[in-house]
Amino acid sequence: MKTRKRREKRVGKFGLAIFLIAACTYSSSVAAQGSAKTWRCGSTYSDRPCEGGKAVKVDDPRSDADRRAAEAGAKSNSAQADKLERSRLSLEKAAYDRDRQAAQEARSAAMAERRMALSEQQARERATKAAGDPRKSTMSFNSGGSGGKSAGHAPAKKKKRKSRDSDAG
Repeated sequence: MKTRKRREKRVGKFGLAIFLIAACTYSSSVAAQGSAKTWRCGSTYSDRPCEGGKAVKVDDPRSDADRRAAEAGAKSNSAQADKLERSRLSLEKAAYDRDRQAAQEARSAAMAERRMALSEQQARERATKAAGDPRKSTMSFNSGGSGGKSAGHAPAKKKKRKSRDSDAG
C-alpha cells in the first residue's frame, strides 16, 4: 500500500508540474502578444525601441475567411510559379541541346572544310612538283632492235619502190 500511495503522490506532483508549466507558457505568450510592439528604426524593424524609432502597428485586422483566401491565393501563385519554372527550365534545356547540336555540326563542317582545303593544297603541291620535274621518256634509249625506233628519232619512212613501168619510159 505504501508503494501505491508513493506512486499516486509522484503522479500527482508530476501532473501538477505539467499543469504549471503549461499555465506559465500560456500566460507568457498572451502577455508577449499584448505587450509586443514593433519598432521601425530607419530601414529595419525590431522588437526593441531604438533612438528615433517609431512604433508600428502590425496587427492583422483581416477575418479568418480573408486569411484563408489569401493563403489559398498564395498557394495557387506558388503552384503557378513552380509550373512556370519547370516550363522555363525545359525550354532552356531544349535551347541548350539545340545550341550544342549546332555547335557540334559547325565543328564537323569546319573540320571537313579544313580536310578539303588540305587535300586541295596537297594536290596543288603534287601538280606543281610534277610540272617542275622533267618528263620521263616512255621509250628507252637503248631499245636497239625494236623496229628501229629510238627516243629522239623520228620514225623511219618506208621507201617506195619505183615501179617497173616508170623505168621503161
